[in-house]
Amino acid sequence: MKEMNRSREAVARFRLIRNCMFLSGLSVFAQLYLFQPLLSEMCRNFGVSPAESSLSVSASTAGMALGLIVMAFKADSVSRERLMGASLLLSSLLTIVSAFTDSYFLLLVLNLFKGMVLAGVSSVALAYLSEEVDKAMIGLAISLYLSGNTLGGMSGRVAATLVSGWGGWQSAVWLIGIVSLLLGGLFCWKIPAGRNFSAGHVSLKEKLHQMRFLLTRGTFVSMYLIAALSMGIFVSIYNYLSFLLEAPPFSLPHHWVALIFTMYVAGIIGSVVAGGLSDKYSPERLLQGTLGLMGVGMALLLWIQLWAIVLGLGLMTFAFFGTHTLASRIVSVHAGQMKSSATSIYWLFYYAGSSVVGSLSGIVLSGYGWSSFMELLFVLLAVAWIISLSVLWLFKGKKSVYVWIARK
Repeated sequence: MKEMNRSREAVARFRLIRNCMFLSGLSVFAQLYLFQPLLSEMCRNFGVSPAESSLSVSASTAGMALGLIVMAFKADSVSRERLMGASLLLSSLLTIVSAFTDSYFLLLVLNLFKGMVLAGVSSVALAYLSEEVDKAMIGLAISLYLSGNTLGGMSGRVAATLVSGWGGWQSAVWLIGIVSLLLGGLFCWKIPAGRNFSAGHVSLKEKLHQMRFLLTRGTFVSMYLIAALSMGIFVSIYNYLSFLLEAPPFSLPHHWVALIFTMYVAGIIGSVVAGGLSDKYSPERLLQGTLGLMGVGMALLLWIQLWAIVLGLGLMTFAFFGTHTLASRIVSVHAGQMKSSATSIYWLFYYAGSSVVGSLSGIVLSGYGWSSFMELLFVLLAVAWIISLSVLWLFKGKKSVYVWIARK
């Protein structure tokens, strides 16, 4: 009877963790990328170029990258659930405040700080899951968390596009800020306290030692580079596809363009499928397949037909989130006792790729057109795929978990 009660309690706790982390993903990505569908409106309202308008997105992701650097040193000194809860609440307040500014520079500054605050969630979310969820379920748990990210990104973008078309960009930002505040409050109320992590001070010397260890191991560096390149490709396409669809020969109105972000549903499916398969098959081998599928989707985006663009976007989105799920699983599982450092560096590369590639690709698009823009992204994907080829060799013959060897 006691065993049965324990089993029921474990199942209930897992569901609560799963649901709370899903909500955190909703909030983080809804806030982080809410300006992505508003880039053309940023151009009109603030008189900036398409590349300059992308800074409203890149400022948030650059802030996330900066925040992750700080969190890599400080995350272990605070309980996981408290850090995530405080980050969700404070970021929501910054989002609400940004709805009331009429200065583009101030908007970028607020987005930068918002990204830094949101790093408090991303830096420890995967570590929390890998510590609190049974190893047999970790692939599913991570895929569900990333599905929350995906759904948050989709709903935030669709809502922002539709609401801004009716009431202006400020109304869209204000609405997402309020919803995110409510999600943050619910998260703080329901998230179970961690049982397998105790907050404590980790010396600067030891943290630097951990990071040097991680950044000199090809296994981790490969995943970090793949995260940066694949995320840069993904964000670039979603940043600028609306410009293509709003111009001739398509000339689609804003409410139709908003529907492109419903393709994030394919991302949810991709995360769940990849997470489930990675519990049964080698995630390193699966990674090569998802990167290859990204290329197939991107090839269809060169065919200037609406049906081809929709199909290509769906395939690319499915494959990207599968790639992200697999790469983040590999990092979190193989990091051993360095989980917070390893995942912080992973997200640092991830968002750095989003910021750098997302802005630079806009310069290529403005100067040379859609075909050259896509050629650049194909080059980056080819580099990521070549890196993935080395992954199997790097992991061959190694244990599934690295042991922290620097305790001395």
